[in-house]
Amino acid sequence: MRTVLSSIQNSIQSPTRSSIPSSARFFFLLAATLLVARVGAFGGSADPSSLPPSITTAPLSVDQVVDNLVRKDQERAQALRHYESTRVYRLVYRGFPGDREAEMTVEATYDSPSTKSFKVISQTGSKLIVDRVFKRLLDSEKEAVEPEMHARTLLNRDNYDFVLIGFESWGVNSSGVNSSGVNSPDQGSQYVLAVYPKTKSKYLYRGNVWVDATDFAVTRIDAEPAQNPSFWTKKSEIRHQYIKVQDFWLPRRNESVSYIRLGGRATLTIEYDNYRVTDARASGNAVKASPSGAGAR
Repeated sequence: MRTVLSSIQNSIQSPTRSSIPSSARFFFLLAATLLVARVGAFGGSADPSSLPPSITTAPLSVDQVVDNLVRKDQERAQALRHYESTRVYRLVYRGFPGDREAEMTVEATYDSPSTKSFKVISQTGSKLIVDRVFKRLLDSEKEAVEPEMHARTLLNRDNYDFVLIGFESWGVNSSGVNSSGVNSPDQGSQYVLAVYPKTKSKYLYRGNVWVDATDFAVTRIDAEPAQNPSFWTKKSEIRHQYIKVQDFWLPRRNESVSYIRLGGRATLTIEYDNYRVTDARASGNAVKASPSGAGAR
């Protein structure tokens, strides 16, 4: 048992990469750290031969959507001067060789163009998870904003192929909850893209991406790592949600459920709240996200 547990711990220690403005990339760093593995859940939905009829109503082609997405992402990245936020990391593991759980609250700070810092406010639960998972995620995220790695993980044509698989108009009720259950009055029509990595890398992903039809920003991702980062997991389910803060779409909630080959299950969630954003175009004015922003950082 000790040998098996040691192997799992060693796998958890492997360094990983990703970044926040292209949120998908950051969360796959999390998935890799948790030993996330392949899952074929998206192969069918992305098959061009079974495209849904909603595509015929899409105002733009896939090339136009991707062009706008890349251009607007670059504009937002240049405009985002600084932000601060609060995050709550939670991980619950159930299974062999024993149950574990932990929670850590962090104050995060980003300064353009490539600096991130973190201050741990509180931590409870398993020291193994705090030291070997949570703190390594923070270290990896600092490295992820470095220009070389950032370029290799951007959501663009250099790294991915794209297929348009749907166009959705999401109704929002009086409570600001849209048809997907997301509390965000900013979300309207969405293009749904299937994305395929051009190289096998645990820092890239394959799956479905929702793109706001007005802002051309990623609002949701359901995906899997392009490469299995560890032998010790057999399946994973990963979801990202984003919220609009001022003119920027930032992470609001990430969830990763990993199924371990030995029979265990690990669930990692990161809740984001209390964003304070400085826009270079707004002469240094900071905007604070509403605490009711449904877990926004």
